[in-house]
Amino acid sequence: MIVAIVGPTGVGKTKLSIELAKKYNAIIINCDAMQVYKEMNIGTAKIKESEKEGIPHFLFDIKNIEENYTVYDYQKDVRKLLEEYKTKNIIMVGGTGLYLKAALYNYVFQEEDNNTNTYDDLSNEELYNLALKKDKNMNIHKNNRKRLIRFLNKKELNNQECYPLYQAYYIGLTTDRETLYERINKRVDDMFLEGLEDEARDLFLKNKKSKALDTAIGYKELFKYFRDEITLEEAKELIKKNSRHYAKRQYTWFNNQMDIKWFKVNFDNFSETALEVISYINNN
Repeated sequence: MIVAIVGPTGVGKTKLSIELAKKYNAIIINCDAMQVYKEMNIGTAKIKESEKEGIPHFLFDIKNIEENYTVYDYQKDVRKLLEEYKTKNIIMVGGTGLYLKAALYNYVFQEEDNNTNTYDDLSNEELYNLALKKDKNMNIHKNNRKRLIRFLNKKELNNQECYPLYQAYYIGLTTDRETLYERINKRVDDMFLEGLEDEARDLFLKNKKSKALDTAIGYKELFKYFRDEITLEEAKELIKKNSRHYAKRQYTWFNNQMDIKWFKVNFDNFSETALEVISYINNN
């Protein structure tokens, strides 16, 4: 049995993964693009060793920050695990929808055309609109020019239908927007209390250069602060803002790309939510 736990940042996915793993004697596989990297712990809300309760966890802390780890790499690694542990129950948890789809669907990677277009004559807004015309469900931020250009330069797949290769339960955790945003804001405050600034500064002083640090929320904003481009308070508010925007994009992606069974989280009594999910799994 495979259970995929999805949803926006800060909604309780990690907590549910532990509850389900204990219930079904399962292993847990990471499905978060940033939690594969070592040294990025607080900012990625990575599960602590003390929280794992002896449950085997895979694809966490498997790469150094300087290494480039792609969704294609993830697809190969996770499918190897799915084969190796096919007699076990498996919980996949994380908010990176593309990683999950690449793992469980017949997701075929496109080759880039050798005759690449640099699109120097187009603005970011124009690139974004062009990418939406190519795929209305694409989920690339309009300011991420490099990714937009790469996306536009990829060959078409002749409209190949994307379908699941594995039978799985797709469990989504959700809450109302006001509650989610309050939780995200508090989570960022808690990260700073746990030492996020020190963790990011250590990486900054080591002069770490990587795609992960350039894109990871919590680090890219603090790096601006370390370079005296913004104040610490501005960095903190920017982390909260970017996290809220990311949560919104996660909802959009999952609702457009997968058939998710959503559960509204009871934060006052999380065990009630866990029981609802378990009941759903046992009866379907």
